[in-house]
Amino acid sequence: MAKFVYRMQSILNIKNQMENQARMELGQAQRRLLEEEERLGALYERKEYYLEEGRKFRLNAVRVQNLRDNEYAVARMEEYIEAQKENVARAEMMVEEARRKLQGIMQERKMQEKLREKAFEQFMQEEAAKESKEIDELTSYTYGQKKGIDGLHDASGVLAVST
Repeated sequence: MAKFVYRMQSILNIKNQMENQARMELGQAQRRLLEEEERLGALYERKEYYLEEGRKFRLNAVRVQNLRDNEYAVARMEEYIEAQKENVARAEMMVEEARRKLQGIMQERKMQEKLREKAFEQFMQEEAAKESKEIDELTSYTYGQKKGIDGLHDASGVLAVST
């Protein structure tokens, strides 16, 4: 039996490599999104700390400058939080883009695999047809050999030689 060789195997290999690379890019994008979300959470915690500190200042007799500094810190935290929300949104968009890219590459790879499967099925059908043809030829040859030997003998079993 002949060996099956898929003529577009190199393309399928490239599609597999592209899929692996896209998976890695998606993982990196998800990791970056997680980092950005953690930074946002840290900023919320820091803002909450400043708000709590401001409440304590208001309860105790404190200098006005401390209250102003605290209010300024809270305002800056709100600015940082808004900027970080934008970073998180960008990171989410990158994750979604990487996910779409991966899906497209996976579809291409699956299409190549289906083409390979169809080529293999066709190869197997061709091999079966070749094998069937060889068997038919062998059977015809064997039958012809027996018929030829039987045709050389006359009815009495003596070898008849024509001159």
